[in-house]
Amino acid sequence: MNKELDALFTPWKIGKVEIKNRIVLAPMGGTCLFGFAEPNHWDEEAAKLILKIAQNNCGLIIPGIACIRDLIGNRWLYQGEKKFEKLKEFMQQIHQTGAKLFIQITAGFGRSFAVSGLTEMVYTNKLFRKVLKPIINVDRLTMAPSVAPNRWSDKVPSRAMTKKEISEMVEAFAIVAKKCQDAGVDGVEVHAVHEGYLLDQFTLPYVNKRTDEYGGSFENRYRFAVEIVKSIKKTCGNDFPVSLRYSVISKTKDFRLGALPCEGDNYKEVGRDLAEGLKAAKYLEEQGYDMLNCDNGTYDAWYWAHPPMYMPENCNYQEAEAVKKVVSIPVVVAGRNEPFYAAKAISSGLVDAMGVGRQFLADPEWVTKLMADKKGDIRPCICCHNGCFSLAKSEGTPNTQTLKQTKGMCQCALNPESMNSKKYYIEKTKKPRHFAIIGGGIGGMETARVLTLRGHKATIYEKSNHLGGVFVEASSFVFKEKDRELLAWYQKQMQDLHIEVKLNYEVKDINQIPADEVIIATGAKPRSLNIKGKEKAIEALDYLNDRNQVGENVIIIGGSLTGCEIAYELINAGKNPIIVEMQNDLITTKGVCLANSSYLRDFFKLKKTPVYLNTKVKEITDDGIVAITKEGKEITIKGDSKILCVGYIPTPLTTTKDLVGDCYSVGNLMTVIWRAWDIAMKK
Repeated sequence: MNKELDALFTPWKIGKVEIKNRIVLAPMGGTCLFGFAEPNHWDEEAAKLILKIAQNNCGLIIPGIACIRDLIGNRWLYQGEKKFEKLKEFMQQIHQTGAKLFIQITAGFGRSFAVSGLTEMVYTNKLFRKVLKPIINVDRLTMAPSVAPNRWSDKVPSRAMTKKEISEMVEAFAIVAKKCQDAGVDGVEVHAVHEGYLLDQFTLPYVNKRTDEYGGSFENRYRFAVEIVKSIKKTCGNDFPVSLRYSVISKTKDFRLGALPCEGDNYKEVGRDLAEGLKAAKYLEEQGYDMLNCDNGTYDAWYWAHPPMYMPENCNYQEAEAVKKVVSIPVVVAGRNEPFYAAKAISSGLVDAMGVGRQFLADPEWVTKLMADKKGDIRPCICCHNGCFSLAKSEGTPNTQTLKQTKGMCQCALNPESMNSKKYYIEKTKKPRHFAIIGGGIGGMETARVLTLRGHKATIYEKSNHLGGVFVEASSFVFKEKDRELLAWYQKQMQDLHIEVKLNYEVKDINQIPADEVIIATGAKPRSLNIKGKEKAIEALDYLNDRNQVGENVIIIGGSLTGCEIAYELINAGKNPIIVEMQNDLITTKGVCLANSSYLRDFFKLKKTPVYLNTKVKEITDDGIVAITKEGKEITIKGDSKILCVGYIPTPLTTTKDLVGDCYSVGNLMTVIWRAWDIAMKK
């Protein structure tokens, strides 16, 4: 193992509980052992993934939030003994690995509850609301310290919790903690004075407008979180560790508007600023918390707690290090953590441990590989959120995540086996065959990889001189270093698995290919606009291959994810993009997590980027475009260069064979990779 990583593999203590190393599985919604959005039960998929992570040298395991009360139905978490019996059996397996495990218990979501179209329908129809209340009690799910707007929907405002409801919840935390303690759990984590969840909302002045003992003064706003830890300690004893998920600074300007980690964002904090963040950290330690599991942000500034690729790596260290200076309890930091950076911070005493979430979904064995100096074998998380956290919204919509996606939280775009092992797994074939795969993009490489792992032989035919397809261009942005790592991982997989690759080989007749079966992975082509002057614009892929061909003022036709990322890059390069989009919002694609899309929207607001919504391009001219607004008004927009970002069309070589990737249906890496598994597993 690289000596620079030694600090990561030293023991440390939370109270009297010793942890073998400094790597913490950060809790992620969806990995709860008791389930996440359904009535209390034991989640076998979460248990399987967590045990694999423990077996691969993670020191402290913190599964995803266990709701103190069911999201569906009204049962308390402490009701139902069977799941705690299962937990006791599971803890024996965990402890055999040398890992420790804390159960994270949440008070709830408050105004951050991800209201969907179904939730809106239930709430806004008085009859539905009454009839369905025993099953979906929207009023309870969204209750907050005070009346407040929901993060996702204007149709479902939050109402104020009663003191009786607070008291019942405090008692429930203690009962659940005791049941966890009796099951052999090493500690609990209270969720959370963090990310703008319910407990955090009580602490934040812009949300908490109460005038009783739970609002107003500093001590009153933190009273709920303090009563919980005191209740747990009274029930479980002072030696039973209680961690707190904690956001040091809210990084929030207003409801639904966050602060960005870039120059020029001089804002007034409406939530918790650094001074209060440090004061609260010290106070919460004094009241009984044994660890602070730190990051920043709220759901209004969601990209701090769920950093997309646009956020800097190790983005939450500065604030966590400031906390470490004022407390004596351990401080963990999460948020795009890199092991070498974390090891240096830990060895310098700046923090105590690194929290890592989504990387464990992409590769549950990454710690073991790191220890064995096999960094190149680690499949990297690319921060896309497509599989693990696809809660999405655009202007005028609530959360557009489907029920299937909600049920499948913490699945992984790159690794279908995570949290989905009953459907996706490697099973050796009994009849090895030779497959020809036409196209060497991500879809083609993943199909070849899975087929080879199953015992087949695969040959890739790629007409260009390199593997990767359009993902090569897509990964060329400065901020997509993880995408480039993924490309390198795929290329290494092709070599390590001895997969035959024929470059500069264009297949014109699949009948001439020597193979038992052919699979098509020929991708897609850019969609064309049937308008006057279209030849005066540059296709997005052409721009990404040569960024020097645009001027200072660049009109981007299409506010897609690609269009917005090009605009983001141009601004950071000192240029002046103008975005023209025919829909009513930027990035309306379902499955693009709000943490990702809101960063770009907030960035364009900060930079005062001209954005024309509900606007259709009529003509492209030498010095700009002519467009039609929603009202039917014809306008002229000036620009030196024009880039087309209007989508792609599948280009299958033939439709008589199995299709993989964008030639089957244009999507994202998740649709490409999962389709590759769907095809390769049935062969």
